[in-house]
Amino acid sequence: MSLMQILMIIIPSTLLWAAPLVFTSLGGVFSERSGVVNIGLEGLMWIGAFTSIVFNLTFVNVFGNATPWVALLVAMIAGAIFSLLHAVASITFRADHTVSGVAINLLASGLTLFLVKFIYNKGETDIIQKGFSKIDIPVLKDIPVIGQIFFQNTYWVSYIAIIVAFIVWYIIYKTPFGLRLRSVGEHPMAADTMGINVTKMRYIGVILSGAFGGIGGAVYAQAISSNFSHSTISGQGFMALAAMIFGKWHPLGAMGAAVFFGFAQSLSIIGSSLPFLKDIPSVYLLIAPYVLTILALTGFIGRAEAPKADGVHYIKGSR
Repeated sequence: MSLMQILMIIIPSTLLWAAPLVFTSLGGVFSERSGVVNIGLEGLMWIGAFTSIVFNLTFVNVFGNATPWVALLVAMIAGAIFSLLHAVASITFRADHTVSGVAINLLASGLTLFLVKFIYNKGETDIIQKGFSKIDIPVLKDIPVIGQIFFQNTYWVSYIAIIVAFIVWYIIYKTPFGLRLRSVGEHPMAADTMGINVTKMRYIGVILSGAFGGIGGAVYAQAISSNFSHSTISGQGFMALAAMIFGKWHPLGAMGAAVFFGFAQSLSIIGSSLPFLKDIPSVYLLIAPYVLTILALTGFIGRAEAPKADGVHYIKGSR
C-alpha cells in the first residue's frame, strides 16, 4: 500500500470522526466563554443523535435526500431547547454548574433510551435509509494530489464543521456580540456596569452550546452510527469537552484538538487495514483515543486557563 493510498484512507476518516467533535466543542466554547461551565455536552449530543434519527426515520418519505439536513436542523433546535434546563438551573437558580451538567447527561441518556424503547419496542432504532453519504467535492476534487486526498470520497459535514469553526472565531473575537460574550465570562461586574445584560448573554451562550451539541450528535448519528442505541454517543461529548480545554477555550484551538482526537478515533477503526498497524491488537487501537485524550490534557497543553468567571455565579449588585 503506497503512502498516497494510506493518506486517502486516513484523512477522510479523520475529518469524518472530527466533525461531531468540532461542532460540539464549539458549543462548549460559547457556553464557557460566557461564564457557564457545561459538562453536559455529552447529554446534548444524546438529544441531537436521538432527535435526528427519529426524525429521519419518520419523515424520510417526505423530505427524500434532504432528510438528513432537515434532521440536522431539528436536532439543533432540540439541543437548544434541552440546554435551557442547564441555563435555568445554573444561571437563574445558581445551582452548581458541574452538578447541573451531570444531571443533564443522566437525564438525556435515560430519557432517550426510554423513548426508544417506548417508540420502537426494542433497545435501538432501525437503520436510517438516508444519511450523510460520501461525495466527491466538485472542482476541488480535480486538484492534483491534494484533490485526491482531501476532496474525494469525503463528507460535506466535515468541511462545513471547519468553515463554521472559522465563523465562530470571527463572531467571538471580531464582533460586538463576541466582545460582550467574553466580557461576561471574564468580568461580569464590569460588563454589567457597561450596560450589558449578564444573564441574557449567559443564556445565549448556553443555548448556543445546546444548538451546536445537537448538531454534533446529529452528525455523528447520521454519518457514523446510522441508528440510535445505548452505545451511539459513547463518550463523544466528553471528548468534545476535552477538545475545548485542549484548545484553550479558543474556537480554532478546539477545532484543531477535535481533528487530533478524530484522527485517534479513526485509527481505532481503520487501523487493521493499514500495513503499519495491522499487527497491533485491536483492543489497543480501541483505547488509543481515550489514552491520547488524557495525555493531551495532562502533558502537552501547558497552563490552560479558563475564562476568569467561568463557573462563578453573578448576583447583580454584589461584589
